[in-house]
Amino acid sequence: MTTAATPASFSTCDFCDEHKGDDSGAFRVLPPVFHSYGGVVAFHGPVSTVKCFEDNTLVKAAVESAGEGRVLVVDGGASLRRALVGGNLAAAAARNGWAGLVVNGCVRDVAELGAAAVGIRALALVPLPTERRGEGLSDGAVQIQGVWVRPGDWLYADADGIVVSSRPL
Repeated sequence: MTTAATPASFSTCDFCDEHKGDDSGAFRVLPPVFHSYGGVVAFHGPVSTVKCFEDNTLVKAAVESAGEGRVLVVDGGASLRRALVGGNLAAAAARNGWAGLVVNGCVRDVAELGAAAVGIRALALVPLPTERRGEGLSDGAVQIQGVWVRPGDWLYADADGIVVSSRPL
């Protein structure tokens, strides 16, 4: 994996310092279970979501559309059996202007992911691809590792972790 050539314009640690007393639910921190696989370490943007289980049909459709600097949050049900994103989808996400992908599940093609100019966080690597059955939901609220993430939220990821806010920070 490569590191960003320039320092991030934000720090998740600084955001946490600023919001440590916020119990409103507007600022959330994802648990430290995600690994960085993409060619960009720090990324941020407004959230779009996909909910699917061992079927990446909607993930493929999303990354093949204009990303416009958004972050795709994929609730894959934390499955460790099938990879929801591989090298082809990472390349499509980078080509189409997605800032990043956060996958509550697995990815594959680690060398290709690291070469893609997009941030990618996932639970683990597994070489087995998904079946494409056309199942899942797009742009609804998802629960990622016990934390609610909604379309239109803002997600910030850097080397220290991932935070989500109901408004831009």
